Amino acid sequence: MQTRLADDPRKRLVWAISLVLIAVTALLGTAPGAATATALPTPPVPVLTWGPCADPGEGFECATARVPLDYRRPTGRTIPLAVTRRLAADPARRTGVLLLHPGGPGNSGVNFARNSYDALPAPLRDAFDVVGYDMRGVARSGQVECWNDTEYSAAVDAARGVPGPGALQSAVRQGLDFATACQERSGDLVPFIGTGSNAKDIDLLRQALGEETLTFYGRSFGSYVGTVYAAQFPRRVRAMVLDGAYDPRRYADVPYAYDAAQFVALDASVGRFLDWCAQNATTCGFGEGRPRQAFEQLKRALDADPVITASGRPATGYTLAYRLMFNINAGKEIWPDLGQALRAAQARQSTFLLSPPSPASFDFLNVNLAVECADRVYPSSPLLLGALVSAHVAAAPLLGPPIGLGPPTYDHNHAPTCAQWPAERPSRFEGSYRAAGSAPILVLGTTGDPDTPYQDAVALAGTLDNGRLLTFAGEGHTAYNRSACVSALVTEYLATLALPAPGTVCADETPPGALGRRTAGVEVDETRDVIPALR
Repeated sequence: MQTRLADDPRKRLVWAISLVLIAVTALLGTAPGAATATALPTPPVPVLTWGPCADPGEGFECATARVPLDYRRPTGRTIPLAVTRRLAADPARRTGVLLLHPGGPGNSGVNFARNSYDALPAPLRDAFDVVGYDMRGVARSGQVECWNDTEYSAAVDAARGVPGPGALQSAVRQGLDFATACQERSGDLVPFIGTGSNAKDIDLLRQALGEETLTFYGRSFGSYVGTVYAAQFPRRVRAMVLDGAYDPRRYADVPYAYDAAQFVALDASVGRFLDWCAQNATTCGFGEGRPRQAFEQLKRALDADPVITASGRPATGYTLAYRLMFNINAGKEIWPDLGQALRAAQARQSTFLLSPPSPASFDFLNVNLAVECADRVYPSSPLLLGALVSAHVAAAPLLGPPIGLGPPTYDHNHAPTCAQWPAERPSRFEGSYRAAGSAPILVLGTTGDPDTPYQDAVALAGTLDNGRLLTFAGEGHTAYNRSACVSALVTEYLATLALPAPGTVCADETPPGALGRRTAGVEVDETRDVIPALR
């Protein structure tokens, strides 16, 4: 039975927050509009000299593309972007270039293309040169640093799963410290890492590759990159799949409302998992029929007496919440493994849920925050910051307190940093997201997505002039290759441009597996994005 808004206090809270934000927007004004267009010199097209990769990937070659640092000065200073490709397996059937864009922001696109290649269906490997690149500020393309490893380790090791008094004030102080460090250590780059410039980089890559149009697959944050690319270059889209999509206007211009929905989606997903544990106590193995209470007790127990890991660092209730935030993205098939991992944590045994964020995690998180602060405009009012972060946390009792009141890390708690962001935002996209005149764009939404709520995909498909929504009725983040139905329809569209029928819903999620069965989704790591192999 469908829950009415009046019956669900969390939905009422999100709705109330949205109404407050509408009023605040009316009082403070909307985000700054795009400046009047002026004729600028055309940036030179990069010259790609292909050769062996420094860290070889089988069948891939590598090149460096030099692109403008500041597109307001398109013939000025340049920065290097790392690019990789694998040529179409069947040259006689070659259709063009398939650009794969990972999520994050913060994941390496070079690694994403290499690690995802074998999972692509043969019709795509045969017909397309598969291309990936590290976007500006990421990995081989000039890694952004705000906090260093020592600072990040100290902050996450001191965080707690059940934050105490003063946690909000601490989160705000840490947000300012992080933002200040970004300006001090990467101030020459952070103003220019926004998605408006990233999309322009993609079009220069298109030209450098000799293509009139691009075929594009973007997942999670990559869906926002694709949206902005299509908005700026609609006639250059041959086919585009936006998987785990963002509602672009709310994401960029009404970020508190976007964050509110994201907190609720994450907590609801964890709640459905714990409810499954309650109904399947033997298979889950955690909580003895009362998993929600056991989860709260476990967070407190780990806070009071952290597990010292092999690295010598403590695993607290915060560590547990942080890892669960990412692992819940894998969907129902790993629920038994999550239950066993929680049971191991109860027994103070080694488990992936007690793995503190690593230096590789910190590289990812530095970019994740810096790019989103470059893209999004939070009102600068300290009162609004405190009130709305507190409301977000209250609406998501399972993971909201540790994530929302913890140190600067992933999407949900960017407000304390971005509301105090000192850098200019010349690379932020400010314009219509309609992509008027583009080819049809296929938007994928998963109904139980914990990271990008399903309603975002609905909103994006409705925003695009030529959008088509494909729904995956399931748990977990993104849809392609997690469903045979979705995979077949997406592959057909990318290969032949044939769209799924309007209103198509795929409902073939892999159910919870047998105890001890290892799956591709177990031990999801925020530093590694990959299209899963279809089973």
